[in-house]
Amino acid sequence: MIQVVAPDYREMFFGHLHKTLGNNFRLYSGDVDFQKSIKSENKILQTKIINKFLFRRNLLFQFGSHWREIFKKNIIVIGLNPRIISNWTFLILRSPLGLKTYVWGHAWPRKGPNSKTAILRHFMQRLASGTITYSKAHKKELRIKHPKLYVLNAPNALYSQQQIGELELPTDQVKNIIYVGRLVVNKKPLFLIKAFHKLIDLDANLIIVGDGPERKKIDKYVETHKLESRVQLMGHINNFNKLKELYATSLVSVSPGYVGLSITQSFTFGVPMLISRNESHSPEIEAAKESSNAIFFQTDNQNDFCLKVEEIFKSKKVFLEKRKLIADQCKKHYTIEQMAGSFFKILRDN
Repeated sequence: MIQVVAPDYREMFFGHLHKTLGNNFRLYSGDVDFQKSIKSENKILQTKIINKFLFRRNLLFQFGSHWREIFKKNIIVIGLNPRIISNWTFLILRSPLGLKTYVWGHAWPRKGPNSKTAILRHFMQRLASGTITYSKAHKKELRIKHPKLYVLNAPNALYSQQQIGELELPTDQVKNIIYVGRLVVNKKPLFLIKAFHKLIDLDANLIIVGDGPERKKIDKYVETHKLESRVQLMGHINNFNKLKELYATSLVSVSPGYVGLSITQSFTFGVPMLISRNESHSPEIEAAKESSNAIFFQTDNQNDFCLKVEEIFKSKKVFLEKRKLIADQCKKHYTIEQMAGSFFKILRDN
């Protein structure tokens, strides 16, 4: 498997592949992603390769020992990203030789299947032996649009089936709002801070787990408006038990910008998510079921955000009773065991 990076949120997944496949699995990855805030986790067993970014980090070529694999009969899985030039080389050289190369990633660009760059992604899929998407919805859409493609899906997951489940606390201890994610502009953490400021009379604290370039602006806002006692800036946390404790004290999690992997993390612990409605969400949005495990607010509307939060806290008992159901549904669809299934399948089939 050749990846741009091996971030800590993939630690459980790659660990599961290593444990199951042993020496039959090898991971190659660089240190830093296109987005500088995403970096490799050194604890993940991997062979390091060199990422060389070009044209203001819009393109990437990877150098390193993975090139020894290019003409081997091993099954290779690469990222489904047209901006990685070296991946094109693997596909173009291996495809005519009948060597198995699979692409794994977003079925479509963020702007959707009709965007101008979708044709490049489709060309990669045609050269590949198969496509592994991040969601069942994208798998279905891709099969309808391009029925000749071989498509599987690996639902993005963070934890094992055994780890999923809520941590019960007394009702009076469950009163926080939590955000987990990178502090970058398109995740809109500053919007969250400003909207929460309007809820100052609510008996709740805001917990922010994550780091990134927006941190300085958030620190300044919190200090200027004397919110230190109400806003807890925790920094980046990857420790499972610590995260479970933080989610246990939270009645709801929030996605003020586009939804990413944090949605399945929240559901892992039985915590519903309040989501900005009109965003270019990642495929994980398919996990959201309105009025069940998710509530939506009008995008960039602080007043509607506050209204929804107040409604959630008024219905506290209802949401606490839903926790086990939310976690159980997550256990059915979003575990690293299920995520690994498609990768094991391509091994069995070849």
